[in-house]
Amino acid sequence: MRNKLMMLLCLVAVAKHGFTQEIKFGKVSKEEVLQKSHEKDSTANAAFLFNKRRTHYRYSNSEGFYLINEIHKRIKIYNKEALDKANFRIMLFSASGNREKIKSIKGYTFNYLDDKVTKVKLKKEHRFNEEITDNLTAVKIAFPEVKEGSIIDLKYTTTSPYISNIDPVQFQYDIPVNKLEVTIEAPEYFNFKKASKGYYSVPVTKSTRNGTIHLVQEYKDEFGLTKRGSSYDQDLKFNIDKFNASNIPALKDDEPFVANIANYRGGIKYELSYVKYPNGSPRFYATTWEDVSKRIYKYKSFGGELEKSGYYKKDLATVLSAATNDYEKAGAIFQLVKSKVKWNGNYRTTAEFGVKKAYKEGVGNVADINLMLTSMLRSAGLNANPVLVSSRSNGIPVFPTIDGFNYVISMIEFSDGKYVLLDATEPYSIPNLLPIRALNWNGRKVTRAGASSWVKLTSSTHSTRENNIKVKIEDESELSGYIMQNSTRFDALLDRKRFNHIQHEDLISKFEELYDIEIEEFKSRNEKNLGKKLSRMIKFSSDNLIEEVNSKLYINPLLFLTLKENPFKSEDRKFPIEFATPRKIKNNISIQIPEGYQVEFVPEQLAIGLPEKLGLFKFKATATEKGVQISSILQLNQAMISPVYYQATKEFYKQIVAKQMEKIVLSKK
Repeated sequence: MRNKLMMLLCLVAVAKHGFTQEIKFGKVSKEEVLQKSHEKDSTANAAFLFNKRRTHYRYSNSEGFYLINEIHKRIKIYNKEALDKANFRIMLFSASGNREKIKSIKGYTFNYLDDKVTKVKLKKEHRFNEEITDNLTAVKIAFPEVKEGSIIDLKYTTTSPYISNIDPVQFQYDIPVNKLEVTIEAPEYFNFKKASKGYYSVPVTKSTRNGTIHLVQEYKDEFGLTKRGSSYDQDLKFNIDKFNASNIPALKDDEPFVANIANYRGGIKYELSYVKYPNGSPRFYATTWEDVSKRIYKYKSFGGELEKSGYYKKDLATVLSAATNDYEKAGAIFQLVKSKVKWNGNYRTTAEFGVKKAYKEGVGNVADINLMLTSMLRSAGLNANPVLVSSRSNGIPVFPTIDGFNYVISMIEFSDGKYVLLDATEPYSIPNLLPIRALNWNGRKVTRAGASSWVKLTSSTHSTRENNIKVKIEDESELSGYIMQNSTRFDALLDRKRFNHIQHEDLISKFEELYDIEIEEFKSRNEKNLGKKLSRMIKFSSDNLIEEVNSKLYINPLLFLTLKENPFKSEDRKFPIEFATPRKIKNNISIQIPEGYQVEFVPEQLAIGLPEKLGLFKFKATATEKGVQISSILQLNQAMISPVYYQATKEFYKQIVAKQMEKIVLSKK
């Protein structure tokens, strides 16, 4: 009886708490390999079956404390859309003789073949190193024989002499996580600041353990040589943070109007604030944004490059000869830099080649180009300063760290109180219109004197697109006409960037595909005249815009400009809606009906708005004897809308789609 009772209690405990069987590297179950879809998210293309990380410190007398990351990742691939999950990119940093290293890379690909689980070992030929910069190396790993249904199992260890560089703890990814185990273990001498990121949290379990490090005393002999003396063991405590979780939902990257979804995935960031050894003074690592800005400015590859000017003196004098005021000077210099140096696509706050070499060879990274621009502006007597930026891909910096910025632009402040932001890496940018990669909240202006302050990067001026369409219905199935299209600011920049490099015939094909029309004539103006509206005139015809049912003709009021589905599909959203810039889209459409037909129905007028005057939509269709006149305006007044207004925005777009999908109905007289 007693044995039966004990067995029953064990079964109850298992039912309550679940199995705690350890997941062993290199061993998977047949059930896991055969699984066709994720149990809790049938839309998932892949999932972490296991994601384990242990970050801790070791001590050596030659190196002091150093940082170790032990990683184990196991990923199930459900379909071909997730085959890229079998490729990994591990970044290693080095500087001044100190180098991060990777070792003990092991991996297997598991498949189900011939009624059994098979595994293929990851070999040396499946990985290689790529030098990204002088200081950054990418270790790339590509698992072999990966297909739908595969499981990949990866394990490796990294070591780093940079004790402050604890990678952020990531709870959430673009795929679900079945089981997460993360341990952060640090000596009691290390004090960290911690900040949550995103909107998914995992509670921390804190503990300590006792430990010992072996120390060897060193001294200088009479010749100045370092000698080793006595040694002793030092007792200390290690502070441990553990994050364990199961069934973490994915935050996918298919949400509309978001700059960098990684900013909003749950996690926690660690920043080393200070280190204080027994009987020693604290050494501070954490700092302020003011300190970060000063440090960057003092770099030879930043502030030192700003002071160089001899290489451009002659060209600068030439372009300034016709300038009559400061605004003309700024414009002339901006165009000079854009025409002389092309961006190589690299992001950094410091010069890669040096401004002189970049100017001579005509290529440079973002710092080469915009530090050069700032220097020229200063030489022309303008009050110009660099602005440090974290690009959208770099995320939103939580702590004041050097790595918080990876991009630099230029700012001019004029005597009338106005200012402009400039980025000469973008050929189609204009003053106060930055490329989307740089539109990430605020930047940090830095002056020669070391003062710094935040600068808003987004503009309050609306980007506009105006479409004027005039069409005639030729018969029951075809219409023809013209569209005159004008774009300004961000819309014009994106169109120039997207289409300017395309040959005329290919461009016609692009627009035929975009609008589902046949183009007879295509003209455009101001493709490279950035100070003016980008204009297009298209003569077209189409037999896909009219639907005939029971001798009646049905037409979408906005023709091929109709918004057919709501971009906002999620039930809820905990992060902002990012439109990059305020926008205004205006459509004016005139439809001439064929002889023998009359207008039976037009959609009713609609005027709706978002809360707090964040946006509006107006629609009006007017019937006449000869046809229908339609006008609509969609206006968004902020570059970013708070998630508080997500439901309102979703409903706003729902009504827009519903109205645009209503048909004009023509019937025979």
